[in-house]
Amino acid sequence: MDVGLDRLTKLPALVARLRSARVGLLCHAASVDRRLVHLIDIMASLGVSPAILFAPEHGFGAAAQDMATIGDEIEPETGARIVSLYGAELADLIPQEADLRGLDVLVVDLQDVGSRYYTFVWTALLAVRAAARVGVHVVLLDRPNPLGRATEGRSQEPGFTSFVGWELIPIRHGLTLAEIVSHFAASDGLPLGPSAAVSVVSVDGWDGTREGALDRPWVLPSPNMPTADTALVYPGGCLLEGTNLSEGRGHTRPFEVFGAPWLDGRALARAFAELGMEGQAVRPLTFIPTFHKHGGVPCGGVEVHPLDARFRPVAVYTALIALAARLAPRDFAFRTERYEFVDDVPAFDLLTGSARTRQAILAGEDVRALVAAVSEVDDAGREVARAALRASVAASW
Repeated sequence: MDVGLDRLTKLPALVARLRSARVGLLCHAASVDRRLVHLIDIMASLGVSPAILFAPEHGFGAAAQDMATIGDEIEPETGARIVSLYGAELADLIPQEADLRGLDVLVVDLQDVGSRYYTFVWTALLAVRAAARVGVHVVLLDRPNPLGRATEGRSQEPGFTSFVGWELIPIRHGLTLAEIVSHFAASDGLPLGPSAAVSVVSVDGWDGTREGALDRPWVLPSPNMPTADTALVYPGGCLLEGTNLSEGRGHTRPFEVFGAPWLDGRALARAFAELGMEGQAVRPLTFIPTFHKHGGVPCGGVEVHPLDARFRPVAVYTALIALAARLAPRDFAFRTERYEFVDDVPAFDLLTGSARTRQAILAGEDVRALVAAVSEVDDAGREVARAALRASVAASW
């Protein structure tokens, strides 16, 4: 399998265009080819020196924690300015016109993890829209979805879009970053293709499976995405961010491990086992987060072990959160603080895409019923998937 960056050097027309252009890059630490050579070094080997670099959430080096404000930097090898696209305000997510003017081409290469909450795809989409306004062509170097083509979770309801879901798609969307971005670019009316506003260097040789997507070493795209196993649980595990349960930040297995000082992990594991859900093992444990929620405090909780293709992370973690709320009703709470630049909608609602699941958990509704309500893919989500595949093909080199 060759990802977009692997294929870049094999496309003479694109290489010639880059050599004659003023080029900007939107990339991060995981923007590497199969030999683990970074995009900047590949550009240098082609005789292309980027005029400016843009970095998504977590920064150019993928070192910053979640929702940490990041300032601009200088890239030491090239001397190029690194412009952060994750500042303190919502406006900081969009490349400024002054930074784009003078560019001919913006090359985007970001490793996504297959969940609508993961912000890189929305950073790329916002960059495409900003570039189109000033006539800068965008080349999307695509990568396979490390979760494969499987889908899970409803699209958001109106009023529940945010930077953890800028446009309406399923939670586990089964698409690549370039497929999503080219689809919404086309929906905006932007022309697709090498001579148009947005083009794609697609993945070659991927069979659509999770196993096929992972044919090379994993390079963590953010500090709490250390392995491809983390990515597999993340469509469900990220829901923990909307609660006062530790999602395992400050532990070596974030999102796979979670809990709280007041949670009985054994009781939670037993209650989950009674649901009869297949595809995973849920094991009780104790852990001490070194930072973040409950940092330095012993926590009871569980570790989620995916076992096979029947594992449905959104369903599993929704059930576990609902059971935790039932086991510790006086201690469990949903997050009320500002989340991803939004003050007036609870984080859990932004993540699930509506207020329904949070309200159902608080009302003590049947766990199986509320799990089905949030994990089912709706018709609109299925249509987005079909349209995204068509758009990516139309944009391809």
